[in-house]
Amino acid sequence: MTRRAGLAATAGLALVAGTLGTVAAGTAAPAGDGYLGDLAGLAGLPEPSGELTHEPTGAWFVELTAKPVADGGSRAAAQRQQDRVLAQAEVLGADLDVRYTYDRLWNGFSVSGSEADVTRLAASAEVAAVYPVVTVDAPDPATSEPAMDSALGMTGADVAQSELGFTGDGLKVGVIDSGVDIDHPDLGGSGTPGGTAFPTERVVAGYDFVGDDYNADDTSAAYQPVPHPDDNPDDCLGHGSHVAGIVGADGDSAAGGVRGVAPDVEFGAYRVFGCGGSTTSDIMLAAMERAHADGMDVVNMSIGAGFVTWPEYPTATASDALVDEGVVVVASIGNNGAAGTWSAGAPGVGEKVIGVASFDNTEYDARMFTVTPDGREFGYADAAGAPSAPTSGDLPMSRTGTPASTADACTATGALPDLTGTVALIERGTCSFYEKARNAQQAGAAAVVLYNNVAGAFAPTVAPPTPADPPITIPVVAVPQAEGVELDSRIAAGATTLTWTDETTTVENSTAGLISSFSSYGMASDLTLKPDLGAPGGLIRSTYPLEEDGYAVVSGTSMASPHVAGAVALLLQAHPSLTPAQVRDQLQNTADPADWSLVPGAGYFEPAHRQGAGMLDIDDAILAPVSVSPGKLSLGESSAGPAERTLTLTNDGDAPVTYALSHVDGITTAGAPNNPQFFEGGASVAFSPSSVTVPAGSSVSVEVTVTAPAEPDLGQYGGWVVLTPSEGQPLRVPFAGFAGDYQQLPILTPTGAGLPELGDVTACDRYVGVNCTMGGEFDLLPDGATFSMTEGDYPVVIAHLEHAAQNVSLQLFHAKADGTAGRPYGRLNTVLSEDYVGRSSAAGAFNAYTWDGTRPRGSGTDQRVPVPDGRYVLRLTAAKPLADPADPAHVETWDSPVIVVDRN
Repeated sequence: MTRRAGLAATAGLALVAGTLGTVAAGTAAPAGDGYLGDLAGLAGLPEPSGELTHEPTGAWFVELTAKPVADGGSRAAAQRQQDRVLAQAEVLGADLDVRYTYDRLWNGFSVSGSEADVTRLAASAEVAAVYPVVTVDAPDPATSEPAMDSALGMTGADVAQSELGFTGDGLKVGVIDSGVDIDHPDLGGSGTPGGTAFPTERVVAGYDFVGDDYNADDTSAAYQPVPHPDDNPDDCLGHGSHVAGIVGADGDSAAGGVRGVAPDVEFGAYRVFGCGGSTTSDIMLAAMERAHADGMDVVNMSIGAGFVTWPEYPTATASDALVDEGVVVVASIGNNGAAGTWSAGAPGVGEKVIGVASFDNTEYDARMFTVTPDGREFGYADAAGAPSAPTSGDLPMSRTGTPASTADACTATGALPDLTGTVALIERGTCSFYEKARNAQQAGAAAVVLYNNVAGAFAPTVAPPTPADPPITIPVVAVPQAEGVELDSRIAAGATTLTWTDETTTVENSTAGLISSFSSYGMASDLTLKPDLGAPGGLIRSTYPLEEDGYAVVSGTSMASPHVAGAVALLLQAHPSLTPAQVRDQLQNTADPADWSLVPGAGYFEPAHRQGAGMLDIDDAILAPVSVSPGKLSLGESSAGPAERTLTLTNDGDAPVTYALSHVDGITTAGAPNNPQFFEGGASVAFSPSSVTVPAGSSVSVEVTVTAPAEPDLGQYGGWVVLTPSEGQPLRVPFAGFAGDYQQLPILTPTGAGLPELGDVTACDRYVGVNCTMGGEFDLLPDGATFSMTEGDYPVVIAHLEHAAQNVSLQLFHAKADGTAGRPYGRLNTVLSEDYVGRSSAAGAFNAYTWDGTRPRGSGTDQRVPVPDGRYVLRLTAAKPLADPADPAHVETWDSPVIVVDRN
């Protein structure tokens, strides 16, 4: 076997896809009229490093062709088909272990096995599709302490409870998460750990799918991938209890307890996380089926897989099936806002799911330190991954830069000033929080105060990026931008001393009511408008396991989603005949769009494909006599011309209502997804008629024609149709579309550095062909590189996907003498195929595709056979979203160097 320096020293070689001879037009939008800046510049974000977009789990969803029960199929027929396909797998020699089977909401199963083995089934006439099972992380709590009361006031839930009298009584809300602390008194428990038997008066149903020790994260020292289910879904992680408290805790807020949005709902608790780490998407789907069997009215999923942007993914389609069964499904849209556009995740991208964005809370109570000479109080948040700040003691303050710094504390340790024994003030930006804290620690700092480089508070993490990196051993805390600038000026003026305290202070949040910096951007890859609406998710205090002090603060779209789930319970209590589709319409009609978070107060609205309809307004939703359907308009691509849609207004009130129709634009985004550019909106909207009267008890239709803005090309645009009555609250319908020809977006492009930065890949030793020790420098696969196709010695194609692909496949060709692709290897030469693939998560991120040296045996058979020894070329093909596969312009390809197969 011949080898070469560089990657040739690893078990297999990496073929780097992306250095194409030609790249489709439109890789970046021109900065012309209406250009407002880009994400990195406006948000001050560091450049993300290279990484695998989704770590492999070794597990796969296999979707079968028969309909599930929820779609009119029979359980017996689905199970018979599953038995047949599994019998085929055994005959084919595919080494697959069944993990879960499904028939209620989705027909198929999940299996553990190699990509090669599961590919053996993909050609079966009874297999509809194969999808990778992905890991889903549980977020860590932040440490500031805001009041839940202020969040309720932001959505009108306080009015719905106290003035309208709705509390969610009679409704069941399923929480698919880390379980619920059944002992917590605010959730119906006894108040004594271990003192409550399951089920309880509040937690009336549920199941633990995993057990305490389960952890799907194979980079963790606590990796325990084998679930140990039991009947009690008690929570030891905290996330699910926090979510449940937002939905419906009934504590006494005056006494320090939490009162949620719908304090009289009953819960179903479906535990899919252990006491730490990650879960997998197939466990989530199993929990959905159990929630359906238990008769939940609403299901909340504050979990999801980022960059899984296709609504065809199994957790999204199963969620849609739940909706078809009459269950309202609410899901967080994801916390990948810093990664740019097209970053939302399943199940929140499901067509019929309510995908929820996060807005920042109005105020919060935070731990504080004081500063000389006047004892000024500064509220702060502890950074995750570092020791908590002390509650007493004095330290002098220092600084590593100024507010004008572009790379504060990002330089090598030797270039920093001597920070010995001081609290180092460091501005956010350019490099990671971990790098800043590590550099300060190495320079002798006793603690670090990070401050934001944009308005508002933030909750950083300084956890080591890999287990091999040293931990941060000094306290690291975070303050908002204005407070950081003030501290900088104090240090510049003279000696400044910081005093730690055990007290808290109330902090007015300067970003209150704006979209949270972490909240993901849509749209979905099929150009469906996502997210659907938003709710408070930044800095939310809620219930937590009693063993962990009973209460905690967590930020994330995970916290926004249960606000909406609780609001759904209030709305259904007020209007029990509403269908799930009507529930979403009514919530969207009455939501309130917010200012653009990156430049607030300038007269711009946050992109519709980031905030959806806007902030939840539940009291208005309950009281609105008129609803508009559909509640949102997904306009698709504009290359076919203006989009024409019909809105139907239905008046359930006792008096006619007249509306004037108009529209407002949101910000348009375009350019590289990981660093999008922002533009003024410019859609034009025409109405026929331009005003309309809706008689009591009747419905009226309005024709709406939306013309996309001329610039920027290849961008996401949107806004809101506004229906303004002569008296009362306006109604709104968000719209979003794609300007230009969607199939012109490039897919196979070089990474930000031209090639993946392999030295920054986490735990990449599990990937054949990826060398963690190379520092990002490696050779492309040389002509004549040889593989034995045994014991993991396989070629791997590493591909950066700039945008989502409808299909990614590898085709096999004989190599010509000059090293180019010759004739295809037989009529069936596709050796790997994956449908509905999301974009790579960062400029330096990539997907990996392995060929095991086999190919389909022939038409009408599922079998695969090894190819003879010889010289081959692999062609990577990416079909564009919503593409016509027969149109060459809708497909991008890349050919590998020669691969020599030699099994001797």
